Amino acid sequence: MRTALAAGGLLLRPFRASDAPALIEVHRDPVLRRYVRDRVTGPDEAARWLETEDRGRREGARYSFAVLAEGVLVGQVVLKRGAPGGAGSEVGYWTAAAARGRGVAPRALAALTAWAAETFAADGLVRLDLFHEGDNTASCRVAEKTGYPFEGLVPAAPPRYPLDGHWHSRPVGATG
Repeated sequence: MRTALAAGGLLLRPFRASDAPALIEVHRDPVLRRYVRDRVTGPDEAARWLETEDRGRREGARYSFAVLAEGVLVGQVVLKRGAPGGAGSEVGYWTAAAARGRGVAPRALAALTAWAAETFAADGLVRLDLFHEGDNTASCRVAEKTGYPFEGLVPAAPPRYPLDGHWHSRPVGATG
């Protein structure tokens, strides 16, 4: 299984302990904090976050990639695999403030989508789902640009999900 991916000038690779300072810095952005569920504000939280991502990869349930441009952390993409052999998985992403509007999220998501199909289609993966807060219009544009059409609304589930969300989905192997 490949663990490093290239995407139009970006490098996607598993997170490392050395990413902690950059992760903390990226999480200072109020827009990012508005949409992510697990915030990283200091070294202890960064260490826990990194361990959670590493454990998810080891267990085959969560494949998180640091997105780097010229060696700088500019985002994250993640495949939440769930049950091995399951038909569906969820994808997610975030982009650092300084990298927004530069096509980072669509390029990284396209690479993750292709990797997921290549890696897990033979194991039964047939669908990739993407969820985001309903007021996150940038995520909606990224999803649609990357071939994840809007499927419907997801009701709010406060306090973790205070607003209705959007559900996007695409079949594995679809182009877009």
